[in-house]
Amino acid sequence: MKPTPRKALTELAALLPPGEVVLDEAARAARGGDKWFAHHVPDAVVLPGNTASVAHTLRWAHTHRIPVTTRGAGYGYVGGCVPVRGGVVLALEKLDRILEINPRDFVAVVQPAVRTQTFQEAVERRGLFYPPDPASRADCSLGGNIATNAGGPRCLKYGVTRDYVLGLEVVLADGTIVKLGSRCHKNKTGFELARLFVGSEGLLGVVTEATLKLLPRPPFRACLAFGFARMADAIRALHAIFRAGFLPCALELADAFTLAAARARTGSRRLAGCNAHLIVELDGQEKSVRGEISTLRTVVAAHQPLFVDRAFGAAACEEIWQLRREFSYALRDTGLTKLNEDIVVPRGRLADLFRFAGRLQKKHGLAVACFGHAGDGNIHVNVMVDLKSPGAQERCDAALDDLFQQVLAWGGVITGEHGIGLAKLPWFPLAVSPAVRDLHRCIKRAVDSRDILNPGKFVQ
Repeated sequence: MKPTPRKALTELAALLPPGEVVLDEAARAARGGDKWFAHHVPDAVVLPGNTASVAHTLRWAHTHRIPVTTRGAGYGYVGGCVPVRGGVVLALEKLDRILEINPRDFVAVVQPAVRTQTFQEAVERRGLFYPPDPASRADCSLGGNIATNAGGPRCLKYGVTRDYVLGLEVVLADGTIVKLGSRCHKNKTGFELARLFVGSEGLLGVVTEATLKLLPRPPFRACLAFGFARMADAIRALHAIFRAGFLPCALELADAFTLAAARARTGSRRLAGCNAHLIVELDGQEKSVRGEISTLRTVVAAHQPLFVDRAFGAAACEEIWQLRREFSYALRDTGLTKLNEDIVVPRGRLADLFRFAGRLQKKHGLAVACFGHAGDGNIHVNVMVDLKSPGAQERCDAALDDLFQQVLAWGGVITGEHGIGLAKLPWFPLAVSPAVRDLHRCIKRAVDSRDILNPGKFVQ
């Protein structure tokens, strides 16, 4: 891993407007990691103000074979934006404009650094709706969402980020600018190239503009939150909801360890004796939602909930969701390191997953907290570990290996939202076949022949 020659950096600075190439050590260090445990200081940071600067940077990097790692908000959980091979970090934080919100076409055009929540609020003020809602929506960027194909609670009903990407402006590794897709809601002109870049974790190109699909904003929301003495009862209730013909907007489930931590953080007496917690949200027209909520409550009542909380309207629903948003913070309050694994299992394996988490806990002597998007099988299995205790790292590695091996044996996947990055790199060969890995390499070579984009990650 050779440092970038000073002469090459001087050449880059001459290509770009003043101030876009940053060599200050503190600025470089600040952009060397994300929320995971890896960190590497790049040789330089580029802060492009427009697509042209991105293109100039990549053309220069391609010529000199300099690694380029693109960075958005730096809010990933797997080390995806860590520049492990050095070189340049392309920090897109200046590209933060909402360029268009069009209520007639039901599209928006955005730059990649727009915060997800900022965008959602702007859209909703126009009576429109952008459903993908990662839990970190106040902090993460739309470009990062596109890079990881982010989801969130509402993806059960509405789908994930890729389902809302109509078009992209992408700068390829050699500096070529391509416009992919369109602003039309249907398009079968050639390959679906725009979606090829969704979930590519910065290995194929740099997204500088996105055209996103919008929906009419549902006029009414309602929530039910149920507490259960047993996880088995909560999972039976979940399956009963689907059997009754409901497709909730969101359906979230949390286990006993998570709820105990949340009770300690919030002081909620409601959670006393509660070993499973289920949140169900419906949206649509007010009259129909109120009727469906009543029926849904009857369906779940057959499974012996300890309590039920109801919320009608957006403000009341947000109060229920506030407890869900406290889960991660509550787990961090325990003083243990939280390793958030965003695995996905087939929905029929949910009960097996929660039972397996209990066995994992006993086998390795580590606490395991599970919560998340139960409606589509995407449960965040959090291995809680005191990394300072003797043998903790080895036990943690063994627990994660057991978890991923079992999830794959059930036909599940090792990541549903966060991506592979560095954290899941050891398990990527288990998750995809040799032929599929070769296909990844073929695509990578076709668009990045010199392997300069985010090198050292899952395509090598």
